[in-house]
Amino acid sequence: MSGKLIDGRKVAELLRAEVREDVEAWVAAGNRPPFLQVVQVGADPGSTTYIGAKTRACRDVGIDSATERLPDTISARELRNAVLRHNENDQVDGILVQLPLPGHLSSHAVIESIDYRKDVDGFHPMNVGRLSLDQPTFRSCTPAGIFELFKHYSIPVKSRHAVVVGASNIVGSPMATMLSRENTSGKATTTICHKFTKDLTQHTISADILVVAAGQPNLIRGEMVKEGVVVIDVGINRIADDTEDRGYRLVGDCHFESVREKASWITPVPGGVGPMTVAMLMKNTLLAAKGSIYPKPE
Repeated sequence: MSGKLIDGRKVAELLRAEVREDVEAWVAAGNRPPFLQVVQVGADPGSTTYIGAKTRACRDVGIDSATERLPDTISARELRNAVLRHNENDQVDGILVQLPLPGHLSSHAVIESIDYRKDVDGFHPMNVGRLSLDQPTFRSCTPAGIFELFKHYSIPVKSRHAVVVGASNIVGSPMATMLSRENTSGKATTTICHKFTKDLTQHTISADILVVAAGQPNLIRGEMVKEGVVVIDVGINRIADDTEDRGYRLVGDCHFESVREKASWITPVPGGVGPMTVAMLMKNTLLAAKGSIYPKPE
């Protein structure tokens, strides 16, 4: 068996086309375009690249955006004040503080300072709590994008054994929650693994659906999965490679060639999950503008 590729670029473009159509209808009805405010602290090259992708996606679907760039020496109080200023601006629908932050700043404190009604990343404790309770909320963009891939490729989740490797607040934990919940087309029996899990293979080899978001290149190899598994590789890691003009190549958390031999479906890296994350951010920003999750005050 050689797993069929899950084309995240194609599905993301379809989703963005839907958002673009909805934005056009929203504006045609007399509303202003949705507005996404990005806050970047410092000049990390990776963060700058991600923000560029998000800005281009906004432009593509008709969402207005702006990026406030702050020095990496900013104090926690100054950053909080910047976020509060955007909270109070009625022209701002969604706020995204690009992570990671410099070491002297608490990402938890910054996320909590964002108005949960504008938390289009889905990281605020209010939105995480509502997700856990199966209530309408802004869903974390990467897990939500993965569920869009399941939907597009008619990959069943209900009653299957799903294993998530990685327990971050951004991907692993919300992914496990969504897999086990009804309102996200879940209801899988879900196991979550992390760096303290003993005998990782014992868990991964039993998975019908394997989501890997550990940030460790080639962590999962072919002998660690069973025939027919659906593999979602969230990892994106730079590996030095002198044969590449840029001096490196991108790989996932799975050893692609050996895992694909066992898988029924598998996401490539790049071109799998990444484009879906950005597409779901566009969808969440539109939902914020329309007050679809939290109705706007009259």
